[in-house]
Amino acid sequence: MQMASGASKLVMSFMAPLLLALTFVLLSGARVTDAAGVAMVRNGSSLSSYGGGEGDALISSRGRSLQAVAASSSSTTTQSALFSLDSYGAHGDGARDDTQAMAKAWSAACASPRPAVVLVPAGRSYLLRQVTLSGPCKSSITLMVKGTLVASPDMSNWNEDNRRHWIVLRGVDGLAVGGGGTVDGNGEGWWENSCKINRALPCKGAPTALSFHTCNNLRVDGLKMVNSQQIHMSVEDCTGVQLAHLSITALGTSPNTDGIHVTRSKNVQVSDCTIKTGDDCMSIEDGTHDLHVTRLVCGPGHGISIGSLGDDNSRAEVSGIFIDTVQLYGTTNGARIKTWQGGSGYAKDIVFQNMIMNSVKNPIIIDQNYCDSAKPCKAQGSAVEVSNVVFKNIKGTTISQNAINLNCSKNFPCYDIALQDINLKMVDDSGSTESTCQNAKWTKYGTVVPQPCTGTN
Repeated sequence: MQMASGASKLVMSFMAPLLLALTFVLLSGARVTDAAGVAMVRNGSSLSSYGGGEGDALISSRGRSLQAVAASSSSTTTQSALFSLDSYGAHGDGARDDTQAMAKAWSAACASPRPAVVLVPAGRSYLLRQVTLSGPCKSSITLMVKGTLVASPDMSNWNEDNRRHWIVLRGVDGLAVGGGGTVDGNGEGWWENSCKINRALPCKGAPTALSFHTCNNLRVDGLKMVNSQQIHMSVEDCTGVQLAHLSITALGTSPNTDGIHVTRSKNVQVSDCTIKTGDDCMSIEDGTHDLHVTRLVCGPGHGISIGSLGDDNSRAEVSGIFIDTVQLYGTTNGARIKTWQGGSGYAKDIVFQNMIMNSVKNPIIIDQNYCDSAKPCKAQGSAVEVSNVVFKNIKGTTISQNAINLNCSKNFPCYDIALQDINLKMVDDSGSTESTCQNAKWTKYGTVVPQPCTGTN
């Protein structure tokens, strides 16, 4: 049997990888100038060993990871200005407020006519309240986090106007963020005061730890993020993004702590990341186009979710999503698309392939009747249209019998759904798996276990 034309074209369209050429600043034998204008040189340094002391040298390179560039030769050099938080009055003791030091270092770096590095020195913790680091900047800029940025534990530092953000980078083109350091959201206090933990409390939003808004040609490489107040990293209204070698960790019981959230952005690559949180490892929302995710380890958490889309009768458009080579451990969901009734728009041209499920509750799920509300959602006629979706080479174990669930809209059925080479079994062979379908137009290719669709169709 031949694959439906839409799904076939989709698979072919992802054969060519996205190409991004981005500039990074790293250590070598280049001439470096500190904020005071004093020239410094030290040869033989690398990014992984860079402690931020005087004399560290930096060069720029294109299109490679920070780790790879660190090992490259220093034949091409450029002058780069170094702006350490310590030069702007930071305490670095994790107790006293260093927000102004960060803001001043960023302002000076952004005004530099030469490529600039804002340095968070190694071995120290810098306490920050809410801060926005804005562009455009005069030259390329790198935020080099070698130490730890830690959020203030005082929730009163966030008023109603800014409680949804902690560190925001806005309008900075060609931005690079890396260094192997840590961004610590100090989120335990926020979790305890979440309505999802304490049902008696009113629902109020908590901060996203690290937000990128309108940052084109962005690269974030080699960063640790822990215990965000809510979402760990959000990419919004950006074009040309590479996220790589990220480690994102929070308790499996922490509410709404998505790992990576992408919305209204296009040409995004995510690779070689490990995400262990209390919510979606990745949440992919309205306005996301041409997203390529590969080599992702996920769990605990809620798996990889496209949506939710179309809430509050809104229009949502998502296309060109390619999820490849993923391992999931103990997640609530595996590959999921979720849309609200009453919405409009589309989620199309989507591939989930080469996924290993380990004790996943809902390995494959499309839900066009999603409802995350204390009250039952009222049935509505419209829905976000879901089409041209491929689930391919997905294997492993589930803790629930219903391994494949295609719960689609009566008025706008999902269509061109391809199920290919799937083998999902109960943990410890404790029974046989099943599948259910409602209003779904699907096609099977190769061997599919469980047999689709044993429920109503």
